[in-house]
Amino acid sequence: MRILLVEDDPQIGAAIASALDDAGLAADWVKDGSAALASISAGSFELVLLDIGLPKKDGLSVLKNLRQDGNQIPVIMITARDATEDRIAGLDLGADDYLVKPFRVDELMARVRAVTRRHSGNAQPLLSNGVFTIDPSNKQASYKDEAIELTGKEYRLLHALLLNPGRIFARDELEEKTYGWDEEVNSNAIEFLIHSLRKKTEKGAIKNVRGLGWMVPK
Repeated sequence: MRILLVEDDPQIGAAIASALDDAGLAADWVKDGSAALASISAGSFELVLLDIGLPKKDGLSVLKNLRQDGNQIPVIMITARDATEDRIAGLDLGADDYLVKPFRVDELMARVRAVTRRHSGNAQPLLSNGVFTIDPSNKQASYKDEAIELTGKEYRLLHALLLNPGRIFARDELEEKTYGWDEEVNSNAIEFLIHSLRKKTEKGAIKNVRGLGWMVPK
């Protein structure tokens, strides 16, 4: 899962980015509203953590631009402002959730998981295609009810596939969902991860559709 963090405070941003990485999530961090819109336009993100008090373009304006353009990417607003009016404004503009600083990291992670589940059409806390199962709350994974140990990148890739079982993902899509901007991606990186996952499960656990990409069956 790839998340865009938009936060201009260096200490808060670094703490959130580190927590997202520890949770097995690929996080890219920008520090102003204009960079946020450019990043969303150019990248493939599944959720945005958006501060309100940003330079160049504030968070509410960023959210308004996104929704006016028809972009329904999930957005969790993060702000030091605790006024009811600010929360109402964010929700009315189309925010999916709202966190007021200071907040606990585990609360942020719980809200990320809940918003992601709602947008994937899956209200259950577990992601599963009936064979693979992962629990995003603790990154536990199993295959045919047998626990398997995953690296961080294996988890990210499997999480992306299990959000949409039956959908074929191209190589560049999986690279974007598995790696952050500052990570070097080798040409065969996705093949290597899929090979590793198959060694821990079965060859047919992740299917290759020649010329198109990879998928997990429904």
